[in-house]
Amino acid sequence: MFNSFLSKFKTILESDKTSVKVPTKPSGQEKVKATIKEKETDKSEGLNRVVFSPQKSEVKEEIPDVKANIILENAHRIEAEVKSKEAEIKDRLHSIEDKEKYLFSREQSLDSQNTEVKKKLDQIDELYRKQLEKLENISGLDINKAKELLMSSVEKKMANWVSKKIDETKDDLTSRQEEISREILSTALTHGVTDYVAEYTVSTISLPDEKIKGKIIGREGRNIRAFEKATGVEIELDETNDIRISSFDSTRREIARLSLEKLIKDGRIQPVKIEQVVAQTKSEMDKILLDEGKRICQEVGVYNLPVDLIKQIGKYKFRYSYGQNLAKHTIEAVKIATALAHEFKADVNTVRLGTLLHDVGKVINDEEGTHIELGVNLLRRYKLPEAVINAVAEHHEDKPFSSVESVLVYLGDAASGARPGARYEVHEEYLKRMQNIEEIAKDFPGVTSVAAYQAGREVMVIVEPSVVNDDEATVLSQNIAEKLEEEAKWAGQIKVTVVRELRTSSTIIGSKLNKNAEKNED
Repeated sequence: MFNSFLSKFKTILESDKTSVKVPTKPSGQEKVKATIKEKETDKSEGLNRVVFSPQKSEVKEEIPDVKANIILENAHRIEAEVKSKEAEIKDRLHSIEDKEKYLFSREQSLDSQNTEVKKKLDQIDELYRKQLEKLENISGLDINKAKELLMSSVEKKMANWVSKKIDETKDDLTSRQEEISREILSTALTHGVTDYVAEYTVSTISLPDEKIKGKIIGREGRNIRAFEKATGVEIELDETNDIRISSFDSTRREIARLSLEKLIKDGRIQPVKIEQVVAQTKSEMDKILLDEGKRICQEVGVYNLPVDLIKQIGKYKFRYSYGQNLAKHTIEAVKIATALAHEFKADVNTVRLGTLLHDVGKVINDEEGTHIELGVNLLRRYKLPEAVINAVAEHHEDKPFSSVESVLVYLGDAASGARPGARYEVHEEYLKRMQNIEEIAKDFPGVTSVAAYQAGREVMVIVEPSVVNDDEATVLSQNIAEKLEEEAKWAGQIKVTVVRELRTSSTIIGSKLNKNAEKNED
């Protein structure tokens, strides 16, 4: 295409040269002659000047020649570049054709190789099948029976290995069980820290001045006597401006504290006003219990309980066991048991609710029975889940544990109540109490040994079987229980168990039976 364009361009250029006649350049002599002639004509005309300049026609004739030369040079350059490009393209085409031929030959080679591989595989499969048939004929087993035989052999070998690994793991856990238990318990106990502030058997109120103290005492002490009569507490005054309200009934002490604060704020302290304020405070006690119950429930993360049950929980604030506030103890126990439940992958909600309600029977004062029985009956009235009720019923090991959750409730309760400093019972008094219970039981005839445990709530009595028979053992347990009820009222409810055990043994020498058999009765 470019060659045709170049040929056309050359023909056009040649036609232009033929049509335009380029005048020949004058020689040097001709130019001098023309100049002299021009000078002479100028003299004849009276003009005294000499002009040396080429003629205008000569300049105009040189311009087309220069342009033509430039165009030809550009055309030759372009022609050379095109030829080099054509050569380069031809080389590349040859290279592509060579690669195409190589790939085609390679493809044919691969096809032939694939065909050969397929043939080889078919031959191998055929050989494998024939060998398998020969093996089945020789062994008398088909492939399925051979697999079963091989698997059974492997299972036997693996069973020995697995049993060894299990034994090693058991030994390792046995050696580390104390360490692991301590680690789990220490982690759980760190969750028992609470910010709940408990009040003990004495509440203190600071007075603004001495005048208020005089008003509280009244003329001849009538105001203070009226206050003590209305509230059922004891008021203690000293030289300072502090008043101590003392009572073992924490609810009455709280009512007295709130009433006294209202009277001090009002300023009018007289017997009639005291009775009115105390009556008003008692009527507001339900709201106080509800607020305290909500606080405790929120502290441990329990919600949506019945309102009356929340009020019972609110009584925890005003209940103490061996100097330990029941609300503080419950919050600690819930946090510890919940942390253990997370460790053991147990039902956290059951453990949390069971621990919160495990001592709810202690705040029920209008019914008789142990705090476990009262608590179980209360929870059944509110139709709480059976797992929660079982956890409450089993937290003192009065019944065998029915679930892991019951064990965790028991551990949370024990960890909070048994830790050093949690309860303020003196050790010597505790030992004296236990010894007194055992001495009372030992005074009965036929008793050989007595063991008191569970803080004196349970007593086991071992009797001589030759002295006490089965019927007498039943009567003896009742008599001991009644005696303990009379002389150890401070120990609460006590369970007495009488054990009568008879053991006999005989000795045989050779083939003769020793007729003088020895009888040992324990």
